[in-house]
Amino acid sequence: MKLYLKGHDYKYATEQMLLMLFPGQRPEYPAEPTAEGEDSLVLTLSRTAGRATGHAVLTWEGRRYSRFAWAADPGEDDRLERDRVLQRVLKNAFYRAGTDALGRESAWGALTGVRPVKVPTKAITKGLTPAQAERQLRDLYRVSPDRRRLAMDCARATLAVRDSLKPEELSLYVGVPFCPTRCAYCSFVSADVGKTLSMLEPYAQALCREIAAAGAMLKRAGRKVRSVYFGGGTPTTLSAQQLDLVMSALEQHVDLSGCTEYTVEAGRPDTITAEKLSVLRQHGCDRISVNPQSMSEAVLRAIGRSHTPEDILKAWDLVAQAGFPVRNMDLIAGLPADSEAGFRDSLDRVIALDPENITVHTLALKKGSRLMLEGSGLPTPEAVAAMLDYAWQTLRAAGYVPYYLYRQKYMSGGFENVGWCRPGTESLYNICMMEELHTIVSLGSGGVTKLIDPAAGSLKRLSNPKFPKEYIEHIDDIIAQKEEIAWPIS
Repeated sequence: MKLYLKGHDYKYATEQMLLMLFPGQRPEYPAEPTAEGEDSLVLTLSRTAGRATGHAVLTWEGRRYSRFAWAADPGEDDRLERDRVLQRVLKNAFYRAGTDALGRESAWGALTGVRPVKVPTKAITKGLTPAQAERQLRDLYRVSPDRRRLAMDCARATLAVRDSLKPEELSLYVGVPFCPTRCAYCSFVSADVGKTLSMLEPYAQALCREIAAAGAMLKRAGRKVRSVYFGGGTPTTLSAQQLDLVMSALEQHVDLSGCTEYTVEAGRPDTITAEKLSVLRQHGCDRISVNPQSMSEAVLRAIGRSHTPEDILKAWDLVAQAGFPVRNMDLIAGLPADSEAGFRDSLDRVIALDPENITVHTLALKKGSRLMLEGSGLPTPEAVAAMLDYAWQTLRAAGYVPYYLYRQKYMSGGFENVGWCRPGTESLYNICMMEELHTIVSLGSGGVTKLIDPAAGSLKRLSNPKFPKEYIEHIDDIIAQKEEIAWPIS
């Protein structure tokens, strides 16, 4: 679509709304006026008499749609607030014209960011009541009732975790970027273990070295680890001996006396054994994920999984026998070869297993994934909406509550990923990571450390090499970087 911005240069905000409303369109910025009737948007910002006004003139499929949005002009004293308000009126004007053209509203209204929960949490932090924060979602962003309820539930969980944190606390992420096979929807930097088996041992050794360096730095800085999260990839792709090696290094070099939750994302059932689970429990892991994504054999085949629904049940039995206090299972709505009935069956079967946490993702077509290239056999956005509606109703009826959520680009229907839990079993790490409540130190290939200072409102990212081979080869440089980082007390 041809975009013409007048009175502003907020390209990113405009493109976010374009992506949400018209995901098949790509932005163009022509120098010449568009031809009569050609798909285009003229988005104008004007600031007069203390008011900021956005005006969108959208031409779509030969018809013209014109809508306005406005707010009190915040002035120039606070640049961040100015940009936030001006972008909001522009996006709202575009959204209103776009929904006129499409004849439907988005579940999340004019909200385009990946962290919608930040809207009510910031509002409540500034002194608004929860009811006022919810009205802001309704009136400023036109968020639907169901999504407002989701956001407010998650905001309450976020504020409870925030109030429990101490300034010296942070969370530790340990990345293991290997999987048995690559799923069709995956774009993460993860290696197929069948092709990289020889890399597992040197990777584990390099990771132990980084753990030792990070532990020494944390000790000098007086920082305390509140939560540990092993993610990937699939951490249980490592052997029992390799898991023991890495987890022993963590115990030896990092003070875990203040750690209140220790999670390992076992993920793929074809990597789970009784021996590995025993190692995890011996080292204090009290939360584990088993992620079937679907309980349909046809869907599992379509996404490139090499296990069966029966393998999921066998792995779940092993997890139950090992005695993990909190167990999570993941499902994805919108997978190829799935249907509304198929997703309902998968969710019902997972709920019957009685996990403490259930995470329901919506499929996102990510760059670099096989599905992005093929894009066939996917349920319609309407079918995905029906899947999610069933999930929200059924999970609430079964006693689960939502505690964190986030959105992604190219997500089917513009929906969301939501973590549900039995009350009292919320994942502190998931909330802190998604809502950026405190520093996350990330170790391993592809790890992105987030240095967060809530008081100053600052966030700095530091990235490790993406690929395991590069990580192993440059481990000395990575360790040296640990010595140079200033770790602010939040």
